[in-house]
Amino acid sequence: MKAFTVVKGPAAPLLRNNVDTDLIIRIERISQLVRGQLGPWLFETLRYRDGGPKQGEREDFVLNQPAFRHASILLGGANFGCGSSREMAVWALEEFGIRCVIAPSFGDIFFNNCLQNGLLPVCLDASVIESLAAAEADGEPLEVDLRALEIRARGLPPIPFEFDAARRAVLLEGLDEVDQTLRLAGDIDAFRREDRARRAWAYLPR
Repeated sequence: MKAFTVVKGPAAPLLRNNVDTDLIIRIERISQLVRGQLGPWLFETLRYRDGGPKQGEREDFVLNQPAFRHASILLGGANFGCGSSREMAVWALEEFGIRCVIAPSFGDIFFNNCLQNGLLPVCLDASVIESLAAAEADGEPLEVDLRALEIRARGLPPIPFEFDAARRAVLLEGLDEVDQTLRLAGDIDAFRREDRARRAWAYLPR
């Protein structure tokens, strides 16, 4: 998993509530494509005219505007990432180049999928997000610092945010659940040796 420390870049405002995972990446795409191919299909129905990329982009969609075409941060509305549990929604965001989503609230499964893929979900009040969108309306870079737990925007004082300490630690080091488990390999082996001595009947013969 890619570690997350600091990201600095344009923050695209998509300030609509209840953006679900099907809007982020359509079910047709995740049945046809593999990881690494999803980025061009992020927000397909919003980015492109009917019929997909071959029909051209919708000029009014934020990620098609010059200031946000290379956004690394997304400003969202409440309940971002609700709907189905598809992890591919996070993959599509990451493949586009989004490293952080800032929203008032998230779908629970989407939030956890972000943590498994090195994408930082930050919860802030809607009014604060609106002030960030206004400050960075021309694509001026926004900075999100997980080490300092603060967001820095042009013309605004640093904005602190809260994040669970254990989750923050694994994001800073880039550790997914497998990596975290491997760190405990010595303890796991010691337990198995002791347990085999106590309950030999529970183990297959070597």
